Amino acid sequence: MNDRELELAASPHLKAGVSTARIMWTVVGSLVPVVAASAWFFGYPALLVIASATLGAVVTERAFGSRGSLQDGSAAITGLLLGLTLPAGLPLWMAFLGGVFGIGFGKLIFGGLGQNVFNPALLGRAFLQAAFPVALTTWPAADGGWAATRGATFALPFTGGAAADAVTAATPLGLWKFEGEATALGALVWGQTGGSLGETASILILLGGAYLAWKRYLDWRVPVAVFGSVAALSAVLSAIDPQRYPGPLFMLFSGGLVLGAVYMATDPVTSPVTRVGAWVFGVGIGLLVVVIRAWGGLPEGVMYAILLMNGMVPFIDRATRSRVFGTGREAQST
Repeated sequence: MNDRELELAASPHLKAGVSTARIMWTVVGSLVPVVAASAWFFGYPALLVIASATLGAVVTERAFGSRGSLQDGSAAITGLLLGLTLPAGLPLWMAFLGGVFGIGFGKLIFGGLGQNVFNPALLGRAFLQAAFPVALTTWPAADGGWAATRGATFALPFTGGAAADAVTAATPLGLWKFEGEATALGALVWGQTGGSLGETASILILLGGAYLAWKRYLDWRVPVAVFGSVAALSAVLSAIDPQRYPGPLFMLFSGGLVLGAVYMATDPVTSPVTRVGAWVFGVGIGLLVVVIRAWGGLPEGVMYAILLMNGMVPFIDRATRSRVFGTGREAQST
């Protein structure tokens, strides 16, 4: 008889081939080319802003998170994504503060990984947008060389002044909304425009998203629904009044839509768990993006659209979950 102890455990007894940490760090790896592209267009300040946001997220996770929570990579993803939503000339202390808020109030206050309602990176960005609106809407131009200073990067906390002058440029959405000026499609696709760091690498973001979808690390239905609804509604509006509303390609490749749809809307914690729910969630985001861009006071609406739909996820899951065999809808809703 074998002397080894018999191990008793509750089901299930099958072990998946991937872990949360492996998925998270794979996502981090897929963002490396995007970070490199931002550095190519905006120089070394881009790397400093992303590093500061990531440092704020990691330090907060280490100080207040559960033991070993840094190893799963979720804090690193939050910091990277937050940094990619920021302008290259943002003071580093603001980027750091955004990372602290994103992890502290976007994740840990809800109970840690898997418990948060809203995307932590976008919540950190929303906090910075509300607290420092001027800094968050000052966009350095995507040129000037690697060593060029991009504004108030090294400004001291709460001084309110820029450390050095920098060449600024309006974003394509800002030019369209406030000046009626269109931007060439080639510049939009390749990222040769003013804007946040993550607006410079649409092709790389799509390639990274395709790889993650192939690995089944994200639900492809969400970005497809976002892109499809944005394209459909913008096509209708453009057909009605092409002078006032731009076409689908401009709407798809301008602003942070590609980054938001691929990397933020697909967050498994803050997106629906059902297939039908994923379609509803993505379509809702896409429609809100176009509505905010077309009729809102701000030229961009991706952040607000995703956060609003994050809040609707529990209701979407409840409305789209499958009926348990042998039960009625009345029993299912209780």
